[in-house]
Amino acid sequence: MPDPRLTDLSRRLPELRLLTEAADLQHYGRDWTRRWTPAPLAIALPSTLEEVQEVVRWASQQGVAIVPSGGRTGLSGGAVAASGELVLSLQRMNRVLDFNAVDRTLTVQSGIVLQHVHDAAREHGLLYPVDFAARGSCSIGGNIATNAGGIRVIRYGNTREWIAGLKVVTGSGDLLELNRGLIKNSSGYDFRQLLIGSEGTLGIVVEATLKLTDPPPPSQVMLLALPDMDALMQVFALFQARLRLQAFEFFTDLALHHVLAHGAQRAIEGEHPYYVVTEFDAADEAAEEVALAAFGQALEQGWVSDGVIAQSEAQAAALWRLREGITESLAARQPYKNDISVRISAVPAFLHEMRALLASEYPDIEVVWFGHIGDGNLHINVLRPADMAEDAFIAQCEHVTRLLAATLQSHAGSISAEHGIGLVKRAYLESTRSAAEIALMRGVKQVFDPAGILNPGKLLD
Repeated sequence: MPDPRLTDLSRRLPELRLLTEAADLQHYGRDWTRRWTPAPLAIALPSTLEEVQEVVRWASQQGVAIVPSGGRTGLSGGAVAASGELVLSLQRMNRVLDFNAVDRTLTVQSGIVLQHVHDAAREHGLLYPVDFAARGSCSIGGNIATNAGGIRVIRYGNTREWIAGLKVVTGSGDLLELNRGLIKNSSGYDFRQLLIGSEGTLGIVVEATLKLTDPPPPSQVMLLALPDMDALMQVFALFQARLRLQAFEFFTDLALHHVLAHGAQRAIEGEHPYYVVTEFDAADEAAEEVALAAFGQALEQGWVSDGVIAQSEAQAAALWRLREGITESLAARQPYKNDISVRISAVPAFLHEMRALLASEYPDIEVVWFGHIGDGNLHINVLRPADMAEDAFIAQCEHVTRLLAATLQSHAGSISAEHGIGLVKRAYLESTRSAAEIALMRGVKQVFDPAGILNPGKLLD
């Protein structure tokens, strides 16, 4: 028998696409985490911001919770619908609405895939610089909801730096136009920045005006093999001083093992404990000579064991695959993930404490880690042994995460660098935010979402 609440919604919005088949509920009710069984009420796929507003008003009146949904590539359970919520998928709202050559902005609907934003900017000879491996499936709305960073934060910063304006539907169904693309705007609170990183708990992003920039000059990609962990920061400091870095990413030998098993090609012979993929401006031969000189100095100092520089675009892509293919190569194992950050200056001390903690607490469990050394962001992937029950595995991982959160707190770090708090990290929020901050966050939530219908249980309990 049809749910009378959905019957009422269909009556109010006869053009709204609603999905209730079991396969659709399963597909749209979860993100890349797999710890919760999807159980949404239904899937709503609006095509206009007016439909979004009316769905929110209906949900507020009916007391139905809403889970906003983009590409669902998150790793913190932020897009999980496991308690009868209505999933509000923005995937049909995926168009480029405007390009402004003078302002150098691109206005898009929030359901557009990041790769399509890159393509649209490129058509106008410009660049939207936020980038990461999930570019082909993640959405701009999801990027905004988590203030996504990625592989080029060292050069361009996070999503936050590239949002000129937003249109957002609040928990009351009101439409807010935030900042309107202005460069200077000192007219009170900047709600645009408040909404960025709010994980769909304050409002639903329906449109975004994105800043664009000039494409970078020609670049070069280099893969380095390092003899130990301490060399990571020494090589980073050297290369940062000598080169105009676009990216500086590291991974371990264990991460390389999984990527190679997944089809990537080995680029450096022999076994090395750590690797770095770095990309830097190389507009001419002189710039490449500076890079090779920096490599030579690192080699003389014993900070680098070996290295290779790409000789073609295809080889550059192959080198990048060694880093960008890690998450995909681990996906079948459904790893327990930590996504953490500390100040760049705190990275050396934190890495030593973190490695000792992981070795002590996971003596018989495989742990794959990699990250963005240039912005202090590390990704930890814990792989469940085949003979270990899932409940026991999760319990052990959560115990270790509590210890990791305490270590992060001692270094003034964050339990979530770029995937949000969601459900997975909610219990550890106090390691990153003070009680006074959390109380203010609850107050802000109440103002923007008085009925408490927007992504309840995510970020705040």
